[in-house]
Amino acid sequence: DRTIRVWLKRDSGQYWPSIYHTMSSPCSAMAYHHDSRRIFVGQDNGAIMEFHISEDFNKMNFVKTYPAHQNRVSAITFCLTSEWVISTGHDKCVSWMCTRSGSMLGRHYFTSWASCLQYDHETQHAFVGDYSGQITLLKLEQNTCSVITTLKGHEGGITSLWWDPVQRLLFSGASDHSIIMWDIGGRKGRTLLLQGHHDKVQAICYIQLTRQLVSCSADGGIAVWNMDISREEAPQWLESDSCQKCEQPFFWNIKQMWDTKTLGLRQHHCRKCGQAVCGKCSTKRSSYPIMGFEFQVRVCDSCFESIKDEDRTSLATFHEGKHNISHMSMDISRGLMVTCGSDRIVKIWDMTPVVGCSLATGFSSR
Repeated sequence: DRTIRVWLKRDSGQYWPSIYHTMSSPCSAMAYHHDSRRIFVGQDNGAIMEFHISEDFNKMNFVKTYPAHQNRVSAITFCLTSEWVISTGHDKCVSWMCTRSGSMLGRHYFTSWASCLQYDHETQHAFVGDYSGQITLLKLEQNTCSVITTLKGHEGGITSLWWDPVQRLLFSGASDHSIIMWDIGGRKGRTLLLQGHHDKVQAICYIQLTRQLVSCSADGGIAVWNMDISREEAPQWLESDSCQKCEQPFFWNIKQMWDTKTLGLRQHHCRKCGQAVCGKCSTKRSSYPIMGFEFQVRVCDSCFESIKDEDRTSLATFHEGKHNISHMSMDISRGLMVTCGSDRIVKIWDMTPVVGCSLATGFSSR
């Protein structure tokens, strides 16, 4: 409906709209800076509008418009120290602008839609996810930028990113229903795969205090992952022309099929050891949470025998949001989570019972 609204919690416990502003184009992204009470709203037409909220939250003053993109704005972040507003859009670019002058500082283009963004204020590194499933790490300068590296691991478009500057971990969620943890800080670029959703992952938030990751998917699923344990990396899938267990040829191995006078078999992969195996040598399914597989996945028969019952104990808790979640935001200091979906409903969740009682001692009340 092209409006941005501020809701206040009344004495009755109900939320009521305090103020609203009608935009010239549908709103597609938003960033709110709590301390300065500044709101940046991205729109379908590519523009970003800045507003300042009064102390009593009953007035919204327009500040300026930024000509950020030529198409829908997909993500916005604001850096107070440099006075930059950084954004990504469906015009396949990331842009950064000066909030003092309102002028464009720089742009960098990608091969597909830029869908999500995280920014490290200290190092001026920007992480940009796109619809091709790639994450690009950029170093932003005053009027230029340089590509540091690209991260490839997802089989679907990147839908959400979360950067933890303390442990230097990057979490990415994608339309392939999976989450990957990238160890940017070192340790040989370790990556951990987390599979526990049945639909595309729409939003993620890492709680550094309790080492827990909260993720939400389009089907309303909410997962809380325990990241405070030693997890195993999923292996790389091995390539082979024949089953690495029984040595039967796969269907493209024409020479071995001819020599042995046998029909070729379909290739599968064991999720635990990564070996290329045929269906007869991988008849079993098992969950393996320490490797991130909360669902039952294909494993070869020998790996199935090596997995003990205690190895199947879940390392995440799953909850039903009961509405299709398209966006999520957490106020970690109060243990509150907000979700909204295409059903036009905003839900506010008390997450303290789910993410552990230790949160109460670490949180500072606001």
